[in-house]
Amino acid sequence: MIKRVTIYDVAREADVSLATVSRVINGSGVVKNPTRKKVEEVIARLGYRPNAIAQGLALRKTTTIGLVVSEASFSHTGQIINGILDVSKIYNYNIMLHSVTDGIVDVSEIIDAIIKSGVDGAVIYSDKILEADMDILRKYQVPIVVIGNKISGDSLCSVYVDIEKAVYELVSKYLSEGKEDIAIIEDRRNEYISKQMVEGAKKAFKNHNLEFKNFIEIPSAYRSSYKFLVNYFAENKHQMVIANRDSQAMAILNSARENAIDVPNDMEIVCVMDTKYNTIVRPNISSFSIPSYDLGAVSMRILTKMLQNEELEEKEKCLSYLYNPRQTTKNNY
Repeated sequence: MIKRVTIYDVAREADVSLATVSRVINGSGVVKNPTRKKVEEVIARLGYRPNAIAQGLALRKTTTIGLVVSEASFSHTGQIINGILDVSKIYNYNIMLHSVTDGIVDVSEIIDAIIKSGVDGAVIYSDKILEADMDILRKYQVPIVVIGNKISGDSLCSVYVDIEKAVYELVSKYLSEGKEDIAIIEDRRNEYISKQMVEGAKKAFKNHNLEFKNFIEIPSAYRSSYKFLVNYFAENKHQMVIANRDSQAMAILNSARENAIDVPNDMEIVCVMDTKYNTIVRPNISSFSIPSYDLGAVSMRILTKMLQNEELEEKEKCLSYLYNPRQTTKNNY
């Protein structure tokens, strides 16, 4: 039986990405002439014929949306996915899920996977998207909405919560009460959010004529933040410690206990990303409620507008948050 030539064969023979082959097939103007000619030569030599799915991306006839989610974020994405699914049903789009493991940090690989599946557009929610990755995303012509990171481009929109502002308001409140020993724990899974948290704290300290210095980095030698924090809190203690994820907040809580640090009397703990686990653990962890369902629903609605060439009010949509003081902090605000 004669083996059918596929887009993968063309990409491999031409030594280019699947995205590049797709752009050549669909007449995109972003491919350089030498590369385009090389791909076209391989297509002709192999006798490749694009199928309906390969061309559907440009023609927008597949009515399928690619959803990219990091495996590390699964515990936070339930409501986000529900929001995406509900809106996709209203506008008759199907969802194709792509999971990203910790070993895949190249965004171009993610987009290539989306193009292989022949989707119309994509919603991406991944803790692994960094500043450099966002520059790459801007170059693609596929309609994309990114959840969590503030970013925009010709075919790129985003829906996010202003974490920098949330941390700024929290830290400002504590500083106004004379509590200056405030620390932020690094989140190695999400450098973008860590940067936002630090920027919020720096801004608050600067407004009080102070300098923020307590960004606690987790050494690469430690596979988990918990093991590091047990040693760290044996010699250190802060009035308040801020973490991004629930697992880190729990690691702070448990390592503080092991070092006889009373929470919240000796040290207060706040988690940026609120989940159900923050209310299950004892003491309950103070957190910011992020509108997860709305992040998904709004993202999907923006993507449908992009696909249907409807007018967008804004390409970077910021959603609100709510601070939930619980048992790991002493005061409300």
